[in-house]
Amino acid sequence: MKRTEPIPVTVLTGYLGAGKTTLLSHLLTQKHGYRCAIIINEFGAVSIDGQLVIGTDEEIVELNNGCLCCNVRGDLIRTIGELFQKAKKFDYLVIETTGLANPSPIIHTLMGTKLADHVRLDGIVTVVDARHIDKELTDGPEAQAQIAFADVILLNKTDLVEPHELNRVERRIRGFNQLATLHRTQRSQIDVGKILNVKARALSAPIEIHDEHEHDHDHDHCDDPTHDHSGHDRSGHSHDHAGHTHKEPLHAEDVHSFYLQDERPLDLKKTEAWLSNVLTDFGEDIYRAKGVLNIQGQAKRVVFQAVQMLYEAAPDRLWNVGEKKQSQLVFIGKKLDEQRVRAGFADCVAG
Repeated sequence: MKRTEPIPVTVLTGYLGAGKTTLLSHLLTQKHGYRCAIIINEFGAVSIDGQLVIGTDEEIVELNNGCLCCNVRGDLIRTIGELFQKAKKFDYLVIETTGLANPSPIIHTLMGTKLADHVRLDGIVTVVDARHIDKELTDGPEAQAQIAFADVILLNKTDLVEPHELNRVERRIRGFNQLATLHRTQRSQIDVGKILNVKARALSAPIEIHDEHEHDHDHDHCDDPTHDHSGHDRSGHSHDHAGHTHKEPLHAEDVHSFYLQDERPLDLKKTEAWLSNVLTDFGEDIYRAKGVLNIQGQAKRVVFQAVQMLYEAAPDRLWNVGEKKQSQLVFIGKKLDEQRVRAGFADCVAG
């Protein structure tokens, strides 16, 4: 594995039948400029997805021993290592998971093992079936996790759902994940630039908050199926307190996201202790956390992100002239004690 720069990796996930393989075939037939290697994971010994992804000269590897989220994680490490050893060069890696995969172990495999020196997780792309997502969210935890871990969400098959229902589905999705960029699609058609090399997992990637109420307006007149409905950056809004929460949850979901914000400087030691306690106490139930911190006495912003017990933080850049100095944090997880997290954050304000 002799590489100077880590290879970016995009993980395509989504529930059974959402349109992952259609998306993969679409991406591979576009002129995206990357030399891709593809890892397709399937249940069973007979590959279906591998047969459907045709008409390309990409390096395609099939893992059909089971689910990436359990017994083939070692196979994933070994397969990526073997790809690096092959004579055929590539500069991008795409992993398509099974429809029943929880992305968490894949993220840990890419970020928390020796692979982290050679690959860079660029983003998790989740394809959602707009027509059937309500049932899928009710039937099992996989669909919730796939949405919660996502950096980019494709709300697919929008032509099969009435506009007012799409708005309701988007609000429900936002209850799980306020960080992800969301695009409405038909037949998984989307500009490759919105999926590959988006650098969503970069520590210094900007935080854009998309709340669950942003799509109450009517999209009847949107003719472009790839139109970006991701909302806008709410970082310019001022809050005197620690952000906001969902006052009227649409469903009693196990997984939800919430947003904290405060313009008052934070005490460094209190903040470090608080974050450590949150990660220790909630551990694997924190699917994603990301934040920009305004630390008292620090000339630079401090940025952090966490995936369960994987955590990184660093000074980022100087605050820009005219930029509002404020702390912004988003937590996404399962059965998190939101009020406890908020109370701990409020105690971090420098006295």
